[in-house]
Amino acid sequence: QLQAYGGGLVQAGDSLRLSCTASGRTISSDAMGWFYQAPGAEREFVAGIDWTGRRFEYADSVKGRFIISRDNTKNTVYLQMNSLQPEDAGVYYCAADKDRTYPVPYLSAFDYWGQGTQVTVSS
Repeated sequence: QLQAYGGGLVQAGDSLRLSCTASGRTISSDAMGWFYQAPGAEREFVAGIDWTGRRFEYADSVKGRFIISRDNTKNTVYLQMNSLQPEDAGVYYCAADKDRTYPVPYLSAFDYWGQGTQVTVSS
């Protein structure tokens, strides 16, 4: 089970740090990803990280603003979101890809999903 938390209401330009902690299984060998879903839109890839924490993938829209990281000793993945904009608002989900050690930006690759945490950005 994955539990995402850390969302909230912020103003444009602010930062938030999302966390995703796994329970019941270890994610230390999994590639991990963050996705977001705006109201009425499809879920989209935001960022991914390999099992070592040294290889990353980012959506073009967040490059240079968001940073994904992980702490395998805590079974946790993070998403540091800086310079947030209203278009970043939505529900953010973390996900685990148990079949790969490197991240790919496709929903279908991920096997386990968290429940989502809401991010709201006011202009």
